[in-house]
Amino acid sequence: MVPGLVLPLHIFEPRYRMMVRELLEIADEESREFGIVATKDGKSIEQSGLDALHLVGTATVLRQADETPDGRFDIVTTGSRRFRIESLDTSQPLLRAEVNWLTDIEESHTPELELLTNRAVADFVSYRAALSGQLEETVASVNDMPEDPGVVSFLLTAAVVLPTAQRQEMLSAMSPSERLTLARKFLKQETSMITTFHSIPALDLFSPEPSSN
Repeated sequence: MVPGLVLPLHIFEPRYRMMVRELLEIADEESREFGIVATKDGKSIEQSGLDALHLVGTATVLRQADETPDGRFDIVTTGSRRFRIESLDTSQPLLRAEVNWLTDIEESHTPELELLTNRAVADFVSYRAALSGQLEETVASVNDMPEDPGVVSFLLTAAVVLPTAQRQEMLSAMSPSERLTLARKFLKQETSMITTFHSIPALDLFSPEPSSN
């Protein structure tokens, strides 16, 4: 999850049903936030507590909730802002944390940053072409992508199929230029692997189905 991303979720676990009901009691929709964080491979919160989690996550705002007759929810959320976990309370079914909010370092929209953004988008177009088996020497037009470097950097963070550690590295970056530079590095690596080994990542990046909790 990254800022700006729309994410549908199917909520069925009792503790997350409780969370949705708590959020719906908040009158101000913009305050209906909950955090999404990644778990480290091979670790569980029950056994390792805070050490089981990647510390940087994304808060997401509950935008829509439809309850099914059996008490489950289909919800739509929007990523809002990033945070770093400082402490974790595991004493209740719903995890609660003390966090610090993260804000990107402001960067001027210089020609250098514009060029970096365009090159990162071009690398993504090549990556997408490789995934579909249509890699060409001439990279397709990038005119359909946003122009804002920060927006592009988070879109690439969400869109590229990467190991969790690499995705977290991008999510944790503190400026668009740092995130775009990482995106180019990872995109080139992934495109090279796809074209060399003629295989694609196992994850279905473009699946339209909503995620489950």
